[in-house]
Amino acid sequence: MAATPRIPSFAAPDAQPPMGLRERKKLKTRVAIRQATYRLIREQGYDATTIEQIAEAAEVSPSTVFRYFATKEDIVLTDEYDPVMEAALRSRPADEPPLESVRLMMQEALSSFLSAEDEELRQRTRLMVEIPAIRARMTETMSDTAKVLARVLADRTGRSADDLGIRVFIAAVLGALREVTLYWGEHDQEGDLLAMINEAMDTLEGGLRL
Repeated sequence: MAATPRIPSFAAPDAQPPMGLRERKKLKTRVAIRQATYRLIREQGYDATTIEQIAEAAEVSPSTVFRYFATKEDIVLTDEYDPVMEAALRSRPADEPPLESVRLMMQEALSSFLSAEDEELRQRTRLMVEIPAIRARMTETMSDTAKVLARVLADRTGRSADDLGIRVFIAAVLGALREVTLYWGEHDQEGDLLAMINEAMDTLEGGLRL
């Protein structure tokens, strides 16, 4: 029998309206699938873990797993933090420089993640480093986060979400986040991840200093 999934509790500013029963059931299913996947991978490794095993451990059908996640890589990479980041970014003052808003948003979202899902973050990061398919898929899945953040910045600046400047800005920020995460994972997750992200934002702001 599968363990009761631990549904993340997110503290976000300007919280969205409470989810209805249908949305909560969907969230519970997604979390159950993801937690079963991480447990199986810890026990037997990534390659040995199959969708059928994940479905059995989460007490759902394989078709349900595929309804929520297109690939096994997506199960590892998908989380529930896009709404948290969107709410945090929307809560920043309208006249604040965008990079500063994004910096503070990342600090808030990552602090929530480290508080609620520290072991999951660490396991995910190890898999990003060790499994090429996950690392490759990570770049693709970040496009969903990019769309969320672009929408917020478009609202703040009066530009289109498809504006070239917004796309370049978001790509730079998420690219920096990706490299910080991989660097942290490649160095045995030593050091302060929040401080590393701050350093990356400093680099984006001031350029590469010689």
